[in-house]
Amino acid sequence: MAAKKASTGTPATVLLTAEKVAFGLHPYDVSPDAPNYGALVAAALGVPAEQVFKTLIADVDGRLAVAVVPVTGELDLKALARAAGGKHAVLAERSAAERSSGYVRGGISPLGQRKRLPTVVDVSASGLGHMFISAGRRGLQISLAPADLIRLTDASTALIRT
Repeated sequence: MAAKKASTGTPATVLLTAEKVAFGLHPYDVSPDAPNYGALVAAALGVPAEQVFKTLIADVDGRLAVAVVPVTGELDLKALARAAGGKHAVLAERSAAERSSGYVRGGISPLGQRKRLPTVVDVSASGLGHMFISAGRRGLQISLAPADLIRLTDASTALIRT
């Protein structure tokens, strides 16, 4: 019955619980439409912005892929394309990202997505003891070890931020 109890969470937290991965939940109150959203989330959590990562979905040569980058930088689409084995990448349309992930903008988590997509995590995460990612709902972040995120998403790592 433990899985039933966990189902009150998001798909991301349900996955982490099922996989017995240590994680923390961190609520915050920042409007997803606020300028400098990532920096505001880091400030609301009281953590260095370098530890907070955003999840972006891009179209790489006609296939969707997930990029996880620190909120302190921008996604380098050319680097993502190379890391994902493609030639050209653009950010996916909001509706495509939401439909594929099962999450809404401002709450897209790299974990527990509806469709499993190739995932690339910026290499800067590898040097951190823990990182923060969306828990799959606006206003809620997960802290976890980067190695756990990489393992659970079968991600590769590359320098994909500017």
